[in-house]
Amino acid sequence: PAYSEALASESVLCLTRALDTLRGIWERIGVPEEQRLERTDVVRKHVQELLDLMIKEEEGLQERLLNSIAMRQKDVETLCRELQLGPLQAEEEGTLLQQEKCWRTHMEALLKEKENRKRELSTLKEQDQDLCSTLCVTPFCIDFNAVPSLEQLNSYRNHLASLTAEKERRQEVFVKTKREIILCMEELDHTPDTSFEQDVVCKDEEAFCLSTDNIAALRDLLKQLEGQRSLNEALCVELRSRVVVLWERLQVPAEEREAFAVH
Repeated sequence: PAYSEALASESVLCLTRALDTLRGIWERIGVPEEQRLERTDVVRKHVQELLDLMIKEEEGLQERLLNSIAMRQKDVETLCRELQLGPLQAEEEGTLLQQEKCWRTHMEALLKEKENRKRELSTLKEQDQDLCSTLCVTPFCIDFNAVPSLEQLNSYRNHLASLTAEKERRQEVFVKTKREIILCMEELDHTPDTSFEQDVVCKDEEAFCLSTDNIAALRDLLKQLEGQRSLNEALCVELRSRVVVLWERLQVPAEEREAFAVH
């Protein structure tokens, strides 16, 4: 303040000196008093116009700062609602430049938070679509047009973690059951004839739909094959017993029996 007052005093002094110099010149020239007063008034008007112009420019700057602060406050309020955050306290301390910078900083931080949440939501949506396609389940219920809250994002992450665990569990069941099905088919010399059997045996494991219906159908198929294998094994036992009886009756030599037994 003291430095500012000194500058103001110096400005007044400069103006006074300039007027004194002009009056001296006019006196030496011989300009009449009346004209000197008119010229002094012209100087005053020039100085006044210059000062008025400067004041108007600075008032315009002040108005722009006030408008900018109001706009930033409005933007921050809107972002807080979108992000489901509590309202920020108004910045009333400090100069207008400091307030404007503070509100602009708040706005930029909230915009970045909004962008981060939307980006994560998009990533989670892609993961959800892949898992739902594989497991044949309903997608997570969330408004993709709105900015998600932190609680919604956390719930979405937990949901996807649960789906991922379920996918791994079903994948493990599928791989184990598929291995047993292939073994049964080889033992039965069974060629996959239905589209489902071909999908199970020939299709890439990652491409197989791990729906609950498919997993149930997979287990039913294994059960059917195991049942057929049990029937075949029982029939083989019966036939072997009958062959042995016939060998005994026909007194077939041991060498011939051993040669046949390898089959």
